[in-house]
Amino acid sequence: MSLTKTPAGTEEPAAPARPAGPAEQEAPQDRPAPAPARPPRLTRLLRLRSRRVLRLLGRAALKSAAVAALLVLWETAPRLGLVDRTFLPPFSEVAKAWWGLAADGQLGENTRASLVRSFAGFGIAVGLAVPLGLLIGWYRPLADLLNPLLEVFRNTAALALLPVFVLLLGIGETSKISIIVYACTWPVLLNTISAVRTADPTLVKLARSMDLSTAQLFRKVILPASVPTVFTGVRLAGAVSILVLVAAEMIGAKAGLGYLINASQFNFAIPQMYAGIITISAIGLVFNQALVAVERRLTAWRVPAAP
Repeated sequence: MSLTKTPAGTEEPAAPARPAGPAEQEAPQDRPAPAPARPPRLTRLLRLRSRRVLRLLGRAALKSAAVAALLVLWETAPRLGLVDRTFLPPFSEVAKAWWGLAADGQLGENTRASLVRSFAGFGIAVGLAVPLGLLIGWYRPLADLLNPLLEVFRNTAALALLPVFVLLLGIGETSKISIIVYACTWPVLLNTISAVRTADPTLVKLARSMDLSTAQLFRKVILPASVPTVFTGVRLAGAVSILVLVAAEMIGAKAGLGYLINASQFNFAIPQMYAGIITISAIGLVFNQALVAVERRLTAWRVPAAP
């Protein structure tokens, strides 16, 4: 505090300085408001998701690289004269033929007929083979009785018996579905028997020591342990159902993808023939992926193996 002299000669304290008014204050510069800080947890989550997306894209690119290379080779080889394009047209011509068959309804009609036969035979085979395989694998006397008969039929190719099925059941739908049932039964049956016999004996003894009934033992121990091996046979049967169906439809059929391929070959419609082959391959791929998804759902209890 400063002192000021008055006319009388006395000193009085000076009045404090008055603060500057609003007009005298210096106007602050206009600055943008700072952005709110992003929570660390949200940032970490975004990074994890971006890495996961990049990883999935990398896997998809890696898995599709071989297929893309095959399609490029298929397109360029006939155009460069490496193969005769009369018998192997470029992929673009095959795709155009496939689109034409799909547009006029031929592809859909033949695909529907093949799927009905394939799924019917496959479903009947699984419904018969799984319970029978569980019984044979569990009851040793029944296995000893049926093993010689199983060995005879398991080594007889289904296509070798196709004329027999046609002679006995005719050339209608019954013979085609029956040959699919026969061909699909053996992979499912043999894998189911193997799954029951190779169940962990420690788990079986532990379950018996807990006084579980036979039904409870099957439901809680044998069936869960058998699912992976059983589904291996089911997936094999799914592929077999498509392959055998094509051969069966080439004899006396009036609809189906096998009929389409055979008729296109006789009429020398080579692009249409390859279009039917591609459709069969796509159906087999989708069918297998569907079975893999079901298997993962049923075996979600399994602990994945350490890398």
